Amino acid sequence: MSVPSRAASFTAGIRDTFPMIVGAAPFGLIFGALVATTPMATWHGQLMSLTVFAGSSQFIAAGLFATGVGYAVLWATTFIVNLRHMLYAANLLPHVRHLNLRWRCLLGFTLTDETFAVTSSHFHKHPDDPMGHWYFLGSGLSMYVNWQFWTLVGLIFGAAFPRLQTLGLDFAMVATFIAIIVPQMARMPWAVATVVAGAAAYLCQGLPYKLGLLVAVTVGIVAGMVTLHARRRGDTLTRKSTPGPGGAQ
Repeated sequence: MSVPSRAASFTAGIRDTFPMIVGAAPFGLIFGALVATTPMATWHGQLMSLTVFAGSSQFIAAGLFATGVGYAVLWATTFIVNLRHMLYAANLLPHVRHLNLRWRCLLGFTLTDETFAVTSSHFHKHPDDPMGHWYFLGSGLSMYVNWQFWTLVGLIFGAAFPRLQTLGLDFAMVATFIAIIVPQMARMPWAVATVVAGAAAYLCQGLPYKLGLLVAVTVGIVAGMVTLHARRRGDTLTRKSTPGPGGAQ
């Protein structure tokens, strides 16, 4: 079996991410339109997309900024929401551990929910792919360019058409996240994290400053990590208790 070239792996990452790109387009459009309705300057929204590149956190930050909350609450909320990327990174680390720091920083910056879903699936099927990091880069950069473009479109047209957010485009966000989450629920830690986070979000939806989302993300991550460690501990104990060849029966 021939090893794919860098260009082929990079292109494959873009190709496999394309459905996610289509789903994220309205997401970026709505974010740009949202910024246009807040006290933030237009260029603030584009700068946030360029440097933060985290859709959920950007929505939350823009919404909280519009309500006039303190920076401490804003930073703490976005920090907790983005903690899920620690789970993503831990899952992908075995496949990029051999790369130098510059490569890992670049891939870490482009890591999003969509890129994780595509890349983790690729590594699950091809765990020893020597060009996997180029596949990862193709997926991440395609999402990055797509997000910048649709943020700009939303910023431009959001000011001209203030009711842009009411056109039902937000359904694309729900559909995209369903497509990301459902395949991951085949693994127990992810299923536990999803159910716990969903239940917490429902129970805490009345909390001010979107703190219910912060609580849901926190308890979901904790539940997923606890389940993951318990499963690994159980696997370790099973291996230790299983007799080797020629051992006692």
